[in-house]
Parts: sequence; structure tokens; C-alpha cells
Amino acid sequence: MAAPRRDTRGIVDAAELFAHVDFRRREPAEPLRPYLEHYWLIDWDLPQPYASHVVPHPSVNVVFQTYADQEPFAEVAGIGLGLFTQKLEGRGRVCGIQFRPGGYRPFGPDRPVSEWTGRRVRLPDSDPAPVLTPDDEDARVAALDAFLLSLEPRPDPQADLAMALVDRIRADRTIRRVADFAAAEGMSVRLLQRLFAAYVGVGPKWVILRYRIHEALERAETEHAVDWAALAADLGYADQAHLVRDFTATVGVPPTAYATKASGPAAS
Repeated sequence: MAAPRRDTRGIVDAAELFAHVDFRRREPAEPLRPYLEHYWLIDWDLPQPYASHVVPHPSVNVVFQTYADQEPFAEVAGIGLGLFTQKLEGRGRVCGIQFRPGGYRPFGPDRPVSEWTGRRVRLPDSDPAPVLTPDDEDARVAALDAFLLSLEPRPDPQADLAMALVDRIRADRTIRRVADFAAAEGMSVRLLQRLFAAYVGVGPKWVILRYRIHEALERAETEHAVDWAALAADLGYADQAHLVRDFTATVGVPPTAYATKASGPAAS
């Protein structure tokens, strides 16, 4: 694993989020890096409520969190199938672990990852205090390392394969059809789908579509004028209308409306 990602993929209106909260990504201890994308840390102290929105990655997260007037808690957050919205108010803190797609299973080998999909499950036996209490950021990262290392993940070649396959989908925009991808990898479609259900939590078609939306979302955030027809073709859509349909269904507004808002004063 290289240093934590610096892109904003998946974050809706990233500039607005960063204006309201202190958001950082941190690298885990070396033995954990094959399995994790990064840790993500958020602190806030808000005079007015604010709602954050995220188009989830195909990743499981373990999240330690404390909100105003709530007891601290930890939970496993399976892959979110729709837009995730979280209302933030007062003071709070979140320390999250984002696993690589396919990387969670070695830490929870007793059930397929698809059983977590669309669910958020409390971890009653995990004490969130060592992670959430320290004001020192390095101490929080060390506590996250200690928590994961205590789970003693074991090498799993199938997890390695699942992570490698998702990485190829993320990096290669020419991967558009599951049947072609399976054939290129020397696998049947059925075998590929079973691997993704057990180790990723969603099917390969869902992963392909989700990364398309992440790409479109980031382009809308960072480019002054997006050629949506060209981008639709580049991402493998039959036409611009199909991209607009998927973007609107996932983000809640059409891409042109989102891009107009993103280029306004709040995102400047």
C-alpha cells in the first residue's frame, strides 16, 4: 500500500465537508497495510447542524464514534448500497477503518462479507475509549492498530485475489462487462460472483458501476466544464442519458445540477 489516497472520490460536496470538519487520513501499521485503504479521522465543533453525504466505496468500515449527547460506540459498517447521510452537530469525533474491498474477510472469517452489506452492526464488546479519548492523533492511530492486530488476521489467498480484482476494476476503465472481465481472468462468471459475494460483499457489476459514479462525481467537483457525453462514453455508458440516470439515482441530483453547485462559492 502507498500513502493514503488524497482524492475525494465518494464525498459529495467535498469542499463543503472540509469547511465544516477536520478530516484526515492516516496510514496503518505495516502488517495491516495489505488489508486496509487507510484510517480516516474526523473532528468537529459546529455552531449549527450540518449533514454530510457520501457515496460509499465497495469497502467495509469499522467505525469508532462519539456524537453530541450520545455514548461512544463502535460498529461494523457493511457496504452502503445508497447515499449515506450523517447529521453532525455540536462536538464530535469519528475514527474509522476503511478496509480494501476484499480486505475485511481475514478479520471476520466466520461469515461471507455479503452478510454485512447494507447493515451497520454495533460491536458491544469493543471499548471505544482507547480510540476516541486521546486528543493526540498518533495515540488514536496506535489504538486502531492495536485493535486490529488483536484480531490476528490470517493470510487468505482468496482475499488477496479479491483485492487484486477490485483494484483492476478501479484502475482500468475499459473493464465494463462482467463476462468479459471473468474471461480475461480465466474464471467463470459464477465463480467470480461467488468470490465477490464472499470477500467483497457486492457483485462485480455493482463495483464497476459504483466506480463509474465516483469518477463522475470527482470530475464534477474538480473540472470547470465537464463534457458529459464524452465522459459517459469514456466510462462505458451507452449514452449520456444512462450516466445521468445512474448519477441522479445515486447522488440525488442530476450531474449538471451537481456540477453547478460544486463550482459555486461554497466549493471555491
